[in-house]
Amino acid sequence: MARMTAARAAVEILKREGVSDAFGVPGAAINPFYAALKASGGIHHTLARHVEGASHMAEGYTRTAPGNIGVCVGTSGPAGTDMVTGLYSASGDSIPILCITGQAPTARLHKEDFQAVDIAAVAKPVTKMAVTVLEAAQVPGVFQTAFHLMRSGRPGPVLIDLPLDVQLTEIEFDPETYEPLPVYKPAATRAQAEKAIRMLNASERPLLVAGGGIINADASALLVEFAELTGVPVVPTLMGWGILPDDHELNAGMVGLQTSHRYGNATFLESDFVLGIGNRWANRHTGGLDVYTEGRTFVHVDIEPTQIGRVFAPDFGIASDAGAALELFVAVARELRDAGELRDRSEWAAAAQDRRARLQRRTHFDQVPIKPQRVYEEMNRAFGPETRYVTTIGLSQIAGAQMLHVFRPRHWINCGQAGPLGWTVPAALGVAQADPEGSVVALSGDYDFQFMMEELAVGAQHRIPYVHVLVNNSYLGLIRQAQRAFEIDFQVNLEFENINSPELGAYGVDHVKVAEGLGCKAIRVTDPAELAAAFEEAKKLAAEHRVPVVVEAILERITNISMAAVDIDKVNEFEEIATEPEHTPTSIRTLKV
Repeated sequence: MARMTAARAAVEILKREGVSDAFGVPGAAINPFYAALKASGGIHHTLARHVEGASHMAEGYTRTAPGNIGVCVGTSGPAGTDMVTGLYSASGDSIPILCITGQAPTARLHKEDFQAVDIAAVAKPVTKMAVTVLEAAQVPGVFQTAFHLMRSGRPGPVLIDLPLDVQLTEIEFDPETYEPLPVYKPAATRAQAEKAIRMLNASERPLLVAGGGIINADASALLVEFAELTGVPVVPTLMGWGILPDDHELNAGMVGLQTSHRYGNATFLESDFVLGIGNRWANRHTGGLDVYTEGRTFVHVDIEPTQIGRVFAPDFGIASDAGAALELFVAVARELRDAGELRDRSEWAAAAQDRRARLQRRTHFDQVPIKPQRVYEEMNRAFGPETRYVTTIGLSQIAGAQMLHVFRPRHWINCGQAGPLGWTVPAALGVAQADPEGSVVALSGDYDFQFMMEELAVGAQHRIPYVHVLVNNSYLGLIRQAQRAFEIDFQVNLEFENINSPELGAYGVDHVKVAEGLGCKAIRVTDPAELAAAFEEAKKLAAEHRVPVVVEAILERITNISMAAVDIDKVNEFEEIATEPEHTPTSIRTLKV
């Protein structure tokens, strides 16, 4: 046995649980942990400019590769409350991150000490566990339990709050004999798999809905194998985008009110059977349940038993890890195929691809100011299938999801449920830190960008390169579009005459100067014909200088993006169907339909 502070024991456990990176902001109440972090070595720390930013960096880091668990660290009180938004977004999307906060000494917890707050109570609703450790000897067990909970069942975040005296207390702890606790994941049974496949095989027009749980289970290859074996078209959810490539002949497109494709909704409305795997029937995917469920049989597979029936009652539910279920689904389907009992779905799959060929939204516009659709068309040309896109919310994210193309799992990194403004910059830094040689491209509207743009300095300081596409219409575009229902345009306009940058006109904030002032590179584009060259230059600058590079596209002030208010059969389309096949990306244009 070795004698060490509880803070040092915590750091040693982090390393043995596979942690190699942490993001945070030091301060008085967490300094013993930072001292242990420095003394122990082996964990790279990235200093954030805002503690909420640290939590989103941890999220981006976790979302980038299987097995990653991002760690964010802060002082007591306001640092903990700042990180609650990151805990909420991680919880909503089933992302495991560990938040470690410092705290006032235990003897002063109830004396309104400076920056003392019951952060465990604050964070409890948005974590799998939130605890203030009152006894130093319990620190190893609490950290061991934290990693077990984060990885077991539906993944999610944990907060551990460490009072100053607890961190400093010496305990007996032997790092060499430490072992992580076994991870628990429910698994489907053979009988459940057989029933699900019988139900699928009895249907006429089946679909697979592939959710983020498949990516969490690292089971994307199994989903593709199952789809190809059965010939059933696949609808990826927003969190499952990339499970199978966008140009796969069984990719039926996304479904929903906002981040959806015309052809995806059209195919879904023709279906009679839906097998959802690792998805949670999010309301932006389903829209009104009467339209979504009418005339369809549903089977739902989810790792969390309480998700079964939470939104609507499926005809059959299976509580299982997506990978475990898909292994059985593949085995049962293969046996049916070998026995000649698996139905031929080629006609149904071809019909889905025919809709895809006919129901593309238009992206090619030559207008100045730039129409946003053109930005995404040029992004598809400039950034290859290896690109990891990072974005959060707004018309930029919605239009991006409708028009960009994703070809690999964990290459669409999107805060799906919470959608906090400001998420994109720090999350992209976390992604780029996890994949330092990868191609990382962030996408923001001007308001999302302005929320946490100070984190660009983190990329400059720590040499974390990525490309940030900033579409600027000087509006809260999504809210402005939503306000049409109330016949108002109120408190959503960001325009003003910037006395220091008169060339911007009414577009206000000079994002180029801001980015350069924070140590990064930036390019402004006002003509759509200049976008391609700007993206190429941005890639070169990021590689050469190893800093974030912002490409700001000055958009027309108002563009309405296709979406529906309630039902997926009533999406408002504001532009005509695409008629220029030469502007459709080659990988999509060459589909066999």
